[in-house]
Amino acid sequence: MSKQTLLIPRLSEKSYALSNNRVYVVDVNRSVNKQQIKLAVESQFNVKVKKVNLTNLTGKSKRTISKGGRRVSNGRDNNIKKAYVTLFDGHTLPFFNAIEEEEKQAEKTQAEYAKQQAKTADKENKPKKRSISTRKSSKSESEE
Repeated sequence: MSKQTLLIPRLSEKSYALSNNRVYVVDVNRSVNKQQIKLAVESQFNVKVKKVNLTNLTGKSKRTISKGGRRVSNGRDNNIKKAYVTLFDGHTLPFFNAIEEEEKQAEKTQAEYAKQQAKTADKENKPKKRSISTRKSSKSESEE
């Protein structure tokens, strides 16, 4: 392959949910095919690709104006080609590692906070011990 295929990960809630099933969504150039995408993913990330599905999205019109009784489109977004790359078991892509690390850190912090709250609640609920002195007061000793 003489050209380097550019793979741009699509980071959205839907693609994050799909990544739990080992399906990753990437934007690719409109001229590449499934085999080229498979080779590019396997070579760049050292994983085994099970299958690749493609979809072409047409760009949306930015503005439509009326000129002389005709409607004229004034600009468009670019057309996009998305690839849904499915990997074999045991293989993952590092697109969402930062998000997962943040979630783990947040869970750890929440667990520590809950532990501290339980500790302070136990401390407050404990009955206070009152000390009973076994010694007689000094006044009563001097009287005897």
